Amino acid sequence: MGFYNYNKSGVGIAKNSEKKTGAKLFFDILWRKIWNIFQLNMIFWLFTLPLMTVPMALSINNTLISEIIVVLLIVAFVVLIGPAMAGMSRVMRMFIIEKHCFVFSDFMKGFRTNFKKACIIGILDCVAVLSAIGSIKIYPALSVEYGSKLMYIPMVIALSIALVFLMMNFYIYLMLVATNLSMKNLLKNSFALAFVAIKSNFITLLFIILLVGLMALLFLFLTPVFIFVFPFFPAALICFITTFNCYPVIQKYIIDPYYTSIGQVNPEHINAAELSDEETLFEDMGGKEQPIDNRKKGKGKRIS
Repeated sequence: MGFYNYNKSGVGIAKNSEKKTGAKLFFDILWRKIWNIFQLNMIFWLFTLPLMTVPMALSINNTLISEIIVVLLIVAFVVLIGPAMAGMSRVMRMFIIEKHCFVFSDFMKGFRTNFKKACIIGILDCVAVLSAIGSIKIYPALSVEYGSKLMYIPMVIALSIALVFLMMNFYIYLMLVATNLSMKNLLKNSFALAFVAIKSNFITLLFIILLVGLMALLFLFLTPVFIFVFPFFPAALICFITTFNCYPVIQKYIIDPYYTSIGQVNPEHINAAELSDEETLFEDMGGKEQPIDNRKKGKGKRIS
């Protein structure tokens, strides 16, 4: 029998129900897609395994073999991380514009179809991260060695460039999976949006910092919880937050103007609720449906 009466009509969604926006829409989509987000996070982490297995490779007694394996693992990670980001961005975009998708197949489609450009972006990401880490380690040491605080100036410049590149990442993978822009235009537009949409970027960056901070606290003080949560949670949730905040910016400044220029409406804004009465095949009555009669089984003739 189960815990739910399937013969009773559900509440449904009224045709003229209020359209959710802002935080209501964010948590509504998050709640409906939470299991898919967990799945997506696990798929994404599979492509980061080369980097995660580097410590194991370093523990090999044979130094030469260890170094060769480490190099191969790092190269594999650098090549795969960009396409993996493209795959995750494709799925998240479908979630946000509320279009149907299959998590694994759409992830792999985004991975394959955007592999070349995404690989280049992934390499640039790795260079930016290494530059930021290197500047934090090198310039303070040089400042102490030469007794000059002027050495902090190039560190600030390097970190500023890394911050701009981080904000470019809020847009570049989403534009990659949503448009046919060239590599040059992807970089140019993402650079422009890093400054044009400063409010969205600040909110997104704040949430990312809070989430990373939470994960750091779990790692330091509740390690078992961190180990349990890590495969299911952080990367995909960061991508979800980024997509929710930043994809509307791409629609506003990149996609919508294109469709306006050709006299059309962006199809991403069109959903079943906006169809005319003639086009509507089924209307949800919002819980007003008549309950199904519980008829007793008769002994009628069987039609074969």
